[in-house]
Amino acid sequence: MHNKDNKAAGRKDGIFTRDGVSFALPFFCITACFALWGFANDVTSPMVKAFSKIFRMSVTEGAMVQVAFYLGYFVMAFPAAMFIRRYSFKAGVLVGLSLYAAGALLFLPAQAIGQYAPFLLAYFIMTCGLSFLETSCNPYIYCMGSEETATRRLNLAQAFNPIGALSGMYVAMAFVQARMNPMPTDERLRLPEAEFNLLKEQDLAVLIQPYLFIGIVVLALLAIIRFTKMPKDGDTPTDKSLRRSLAELARVRNYREGVVAQFFYIGAQVMCWTFIIQYGTRVLMAEGMEEHAAEILSQKYNIAALVLFTCSRFVCTWFLRFVSPGRLLSVLAVAGIVAVCGVILFTDRRGLYCLVAVSGCMSLMFPTIYGIALRGLGDNVKIGGAGLIMSILGGSVFPPLQAALIDAGFTLGGLPATNASFVVPLVCFIVVAVYGRRAFLRERKWRRG
Repeated sequence: MHNKDNKAAGRKDGIFTRDGVSFALPFFCITACFALWGFANDVTSPMVKAFSKIFRMSVTEGAMVQVAFYLGYFVMAFPAAMFIRRYSFKAGVLVGLSLYAAGALLFLPAQAIGQYAPFLLAYFIMTCGLSFLETSCNPYIYCMGSEETATRRLNLAQAFNPIGALSGMYVAMAFVQARMNPMPTDERLRLPEAEFNLLKEQDLAVLIQPYLFIGIVVLALLAIIRFTKMPKDGDTPTDKSLRRSLAELARVRNYREGVVAQFFYIGAQVMCWTFIIQYGTRVLMAEGMEEHAAEILSQKYNIAALVLFTCSRFVCTWFLRFVSPGRLLSVLAVAGIVAVCGVILFTDRRGLYCLVAVSGCMSLMFPTIYGIALRGLGDNVKIGGAGLIMSILGGSVFPPLQAALIDAGFTLGGLPATNASFVVPLVCFIVVAVYGRRAFLRERKWRRG
């Protein structure tokens, strides 16, 4: 009756209200999860370089961290969707937080074993939890208000993701990279086995600390959400079969193209944030800086990129009040293409500045592609969301490809291999730009029709 009265009064829906019902408290509880998986993503990216040094591995072997990390997203997305279809978004969030905490705390026994593989297993379990969280939280936020404000609401929730990411990058720099032994890679390769093992144990003891800390924080959030009353709106079970849902989704061109665009976008994002360390280290060492100092300064550039990403996310969320999502997505993708061209062509700090600028272009992309692709899916939104989370597999596929180009010494017009390898994210941004343009044309057609 209360909702009907509000409708009769003509009350306008806000960004997290619908028919006069406020979703603000649940919104902020779930938004905390966005910050936590942002932390996990960006405390991990610098670990590619750290693991390569600790275990005396190639860049390609170190990039297996990202393979294990993003593989968990792919493997668990559909099981998570089936789980929340049967139970609830809240149950999915609780399972996700449990797996996240378990994977993070497994770093302690992995460190005791002292081998690379147990760390990869811990990353995989942790990201199975992140897959549950993203599969649950993104459509949950989508449903906490009207569909008209869903893309803005997703962008606002996702704006807290880079805040967590910034925290992760700072922790990686100040509490891992700065505290690891500064011995250069070439000297580590010449160490006798006994000295190498001692150094490895010391560095691993430093590396695991942020994961143990975040595991405890995740358990605390799990307890808070468990005892907080959450809305059931948009959270009702459905009897529709998975086969039927998939068949219906396969017929929606806007959704199909969104999954492809998200796959390429995540690949570009992970590459730009992972290999900024290698890129910056090469540039700074060419200026005469020693390797350890170059790595630390490169991480500061990475943090600057995340600061720009965070600020741009809030600005772009505001712009969405006036500009259609598809148009803004295509404009930023084209800007990203131009910036990556600068990354490839400049061999000094100008290229590093361009790589920082790419983050400003990326800020809008994930939640906007997600919001555009889910539009009009009705009761298929949970399975549709799972498909978009599975596309995060792009973060597992593309970084090893770029790493292989670096290790192989791939050159382009005489450019250094690190520069030339950025042709891979360049292709990814072209795909996103095409999707943004096509989405804009469809949005214009819907408005006219």
